[in-house]
Amino acid sequence: MDLQLLHIFRNTPLGRELMLQSAYFCRILKILPVIYVPQYMKFLMYFENDVVQVDLDGSYLRSPSTARDHAAEIIRQQGLAEPKFLEPKNFTASTLPDLPINFDFMCCPRTISDLSSKIGLGYIGPRVRRIIHSARFPVLIGCSVYKPWQSITVFFGGSANAVKALRLGFRLARLTGFPLDVFTQEGRRDRKYYEDVIEKENLGPEMDRYARQWRVYDSGEFIDNLYDVPHDALVIAGAYGHGVIKEVLFGSTLEKIQTQLPNTLLIVGPNYRAAM
Repeated sequence: MDLQLLHIFRNTPLGRELMLQSAYFCRILKILPVIYVPQYMKFLMYFENDVVQVDLDGSYLRSPSTARDHAAEIIRQQGLAEPKFLEPKNFTASTLPDLPINFDFMCCPRTISDLSSKIGLGYIGPRVRRIIHSARFPVLIGCSVYKPWQSITVFFGGSANAVKALRLGFRLARLTGFPLDVFTQEGRRDRKYYEDVIEKENLGPEMDRYARQWRVYDSGEFIDNLYDVPHDALVIAGAYGHGVIKEVLFGSTLEKIQTQLPNTLLIVGPNYRAAM
């Protein structure tokens, strides 16, 4: 079965840029884009431990007569086969479709529910955070402007979710052939601690095979060290899940990453389960 990425298409210039990033991601990884062109202002996603209702901003329903053609044109420009358009089969209410969750990836803007004109780097909306927290798949967070990535950077802090992110990075490096860099900020632990985690998880052979370099910083501010992340890298990081009542917090490291780096992000939530 082909791997699939879900993309909620917005028929605007910003939506075009995000669709280009999804299409590039799909082409590089040889996966199938599944595109949902909204016909209603809301949809539901029934996850295993949460139900996320997404209230779209009005731009997602703009110019419906051209939306499919625009999305399909972008897919064709990337040399992909005709896209699959998602038609919801189940509805919780007459204007509240239920979207399936059995995807391998999902592409989201930094916000779905808030007006995009008010959003900049350093803000990820609460609905997107809820999806990341609840989904079994990683979530691709695109840049405001399409930029192809030519390498992979994984942030590894030794946690269970960081191990998931590192495994995903190895898989993407294997599938794409792109170089992979690993970044670690020592903090209160020394390099041996992280080496022991790598050994315990039997990741040493993959580190040797796929990692171009492992940068372990024992000094300097984390935010300052982020300057060393390649500008054309896909950044993979794990997210903790906290505080779902108002807003899901990512943990201080990921919050700094998403605030400071303009790179495309692939975020691994606490419920992510590898499907490749």
